[in-house]
Amino acid sequence: MPVSTVNKPELPEKYLVSACLTGLCTRYDARIKTSSACMKLLKGALWIPVCPEQLGGLATPRTPADLVGGNGSDVLACKANVVTRSGENVTAQFIKGAHQCLEIVQAQHIQTACLKAGSPSCGLNPKIGVTAALLQHHGIRIIEF
Repeated sequence: MPVSTVNKPELPEKYLVSACLTGLCTRYDARIKTSSACMKLLKGALWIPVCPEQLGGLATPRTPADLVGGNGSDVLACKANVVTRSGENVTAQFIKGAHQCLEIVQAQHIQTACLKAGSPSCGLNPKIGVTAALLQHHGIRIIEF
């Protein structure tokens, strides 16, 4: 008896997305700021919202943090730190959250991440953030919003 081949429908692209862009309460200041441009891009796609800072163990709301002594790549290489504006070193939490995001990306075979601009975790400019640097190092395409 011949075996018939069934055409599998092509699945939509899968994205990792900064949870704050989707309207979830994950921003450092707990404000809701949904990105309509990001949501438009994600329409019809499969996407997984993440907050690297929360995945690293930080609360919401939380004191804003900045990259000190370099960028996210430097933080991953132990050449720079992430420090809150009140002086607390949160480097370990940022690195942990970045690695959690990488695990999700790899487990879900995600090729593209939509990340929050200006974030010490997710931003590309003016300095690449910790999570953005780790994902980019592993070949993940990043779209900044």
